[in-house]
Amino acid sequence: MNKEQSSGRTLDAIDRKILLALTREGRLTNSQLAEKVGLSASPCWQRTRRLELDGFIRGYTTVLDREMLGVGETVLIEVTLDRHDDAVLETFGKAMADMPEVIEVWLVTGEYDYIIKVAVNGTRGYEEFLRKRLYLVPGIRHSRSSFALRCIKEGSVPIFG
Repeated sequence: MNKEQSSGRTLDAIDRKILLALTREGRLTNSQLAEKVGLSASPCWQRTRRLELDGFIRGYTTVLDREMLGVGETVLIEVTLDRHDDAVLETFGKAMADMPEVIEVWLVTGEYDYIIKVAVNGTRGYEEFLRKRLYLVPGIRHSRSSFALRCIKEGSVPIFG
């Protein structure tokens, strides 16, 4: 069951237009958003607020240019843990949350337990990340890495009409 079904609320076409507009440009003023979706300002604000309260909008963020910040290389790391008990999983999860280089961590099915996405400054930055951070985390049995050559699509959520 998806969030829309579990919340008891059905998104209509206007709600979806609001979500799509904010996904494309999160800094729209309420007036600009209202104009884009064909509402006056007050109903648009009320709908947006309801989408926030119902959890469809979890927050707002800024997309940073990693290249300009000196961490332009993206590495995808597949990790296998030694064990899967609660203590190991919690230790691993906390360690990942505390590492600024770690952008995303996914628990996955298949040959590996996790896929980690990190931002580093080239191969030397990655070596430093491995030696000073990842390899110090207890419970990791094996890892395999791939450098991303280029991002084709990033950070969108399908909003179906």
